[in-house]
Amino acid sequence: MNRSYLFTSESVSEGHPDKVCDRISDMVVDTYLSSGDPQTRVACETLTTTNKVVLAGEVRGPSIPKDQIISQVRDCIKDIGYEQDGFHWKNCDIDCLLHEQSSDIAMGVDSGNNKDEGAGDQGIMFGFACKDTDTLMPAPIHYSHQILHKMAVARKDGSANGLEPDSKSQVTMLYENGKPSRVTSLVISSQHKEGLSPSDVKEIVRPYIYECIPNELLEGLKDEEFYVNPTGNFVIGGPDGDSGLTGRKIIVDTYGGAAPHGGGAFSGKDPSKVDRSAAYAARYLAKNVVAADLADQCTIQLSYAIGVSKPLSVYVNTNGTNKVDEEKIEKLVQDLFDLSPRGIREHLKLTNNIYVPTSSYGHFGREPTDKGHFTWEKTDLVDALKNIS
Repeated sequence: MNRSYLFTSESVSEGHPDKVCDRISDMVVDTYLSSGDPQTRVACETLTTTNKVVLAGEVRGPSIPKDQIISQVRDCIKDIGYEQDGFHWKNCDIDCLLHEQSSDIAMGVDSGNNKDEGAGDQGIMFGFACKDTDTLMPAPIHYSHQILHKMAVARKDGSANGLEPDSKSQVTMLYENGKPSRVTSLVISSQHKEGLSPSDVKEIVRPYIYECIPNELLEGLKDEEFYVNPTGNFVIGGPDGDSGLTGRKIIVDTYGGAAPHGGGAFSGKDPSKVDRSAAYAARYLAKNVVAADLADQCTIQLSYAIGVSKPLSVYVNTNGTNKVDEEKIEKLVQDLFDLSPRGIREHLKLTNNIYVPTSSYGHFGREPTDKGHFTWEKTDLVDALKNIS
């Protein structure tokens, strides 16, 4: 914690091919969950390439016509902003290959015969929080997300004329004594309209850098360390430039590499899949531990077995920043939160159709809404943690 080091994280925009897939897969989750049936199950994977979208996976729940799903896929692509020759919401070819969930999987997960509802799969999930930013997220991934989100808003409202949907960002931060000190390099790659040079794009995106990153962290950043479209032209992009798949940006989705990741993707999965719901629960608990000032940073690992309702293990690591014994923190979080799949879903209200907004700019560090989005970002356990500890 006392040494100086550089740390880098990247983000990708909603127009990145993989994120287009995440958006479509989460739209399918929301569409099925909107029925209100608690037994709804979705595991949807999406592939995109030049003027082609393919959906595959397993569902259980309301009968939804494939034509409706295909129409909503077009709405997703239109909202992202793709109206290009190589990928256009109106005329791209869409295959919907969703089918019924396996009865073997359903048998292991469903409750019945006095059996608690089990986890939808085995696996390990991590949550993390730290005091780098007000959102208790690591600074490099937080600012990487913020820049691209601002650029997307400006592109859609017309104030950033010339930008196209596909873009990436990367922030390298100098840490001194364990705290973010300044940005040492910055990379923005943005798809753009024909005729713009890298220097043109640089001047278009520059204001959003200063809007998102505090000035004191940008002091000393040399212009030659601010890279924009370093390969030159970036006109062909999105699924026309590179194929996309659901779940290929799991580090972008979480902590930018600043914390471990269990390996499971989030998008396209209903909350019976602990890959998603338990990762949200772990973030919720880690954030509350840090917000309660029990530690300056906190990593929580949970593990599950398919068909088993209780976690097999709960592990807490504060990297030496704890003010309360780690074993006590482990006990506290389990006393305050039912970590069964059902307990997680009920506490965080995860059975609502709330997932499309998670599909880009990170699942964590976001603002909870009155419509039930990002409930795992609340810090409503702080008082209880302080009182008990």
